[in-house]
Amino acid sequence: MKFPRNARVFRGHLDVAPFATVFFLLAMFMMLGSLIYTPGVELKLPVANDLPGTDKPTVRVALDKNGRLYFENQLIEENDLKNRLRQAVKNSGEALTLVVQADKAATYEKLVHLALLARDAGISEALLATLPRVLGSPNVPHQP
Repeated sequence: MKFPRNARVFRGHLDVAPFATVFFLLAMFMMLGSLIYTPGVELKLPVANDLPGTDKPTVRVALDKNGRLYFENQLIEENDLKNRLRQAVKNSGEALTLVVQADKAATYEKLVHLALLARDAGISEALLATLPRVLGSPNVPHQP
């Protein structure tokens, strides 16, 4: 069976105006996108490489630089956090691990206090969340 061939090579004038319009709209969205308010708490996690993770179920708690605690993306008081952690331990069939997403500026005292609070709730292991180190260009030794 022979199929008809209707495809023709375009040999006319290509209009640049639609392409330019799409480009300028894209550029405008990119520039204005940085002005959009993004809700949430800004945490600057420390940078580290090759830290161990866990294969156990986890519970995440965030700690900002002012010492405020966040559980399930909500601001929470210590007593409420302790009760919620106890509830999470009770509902889990396995041992839980606390993952602390702490800001760089959070004090060591607050981190220890949070780990003790989790231990009182029945969570024995706590890990610190970090960001991976950004790989830059390799260091090339300077040759004289």
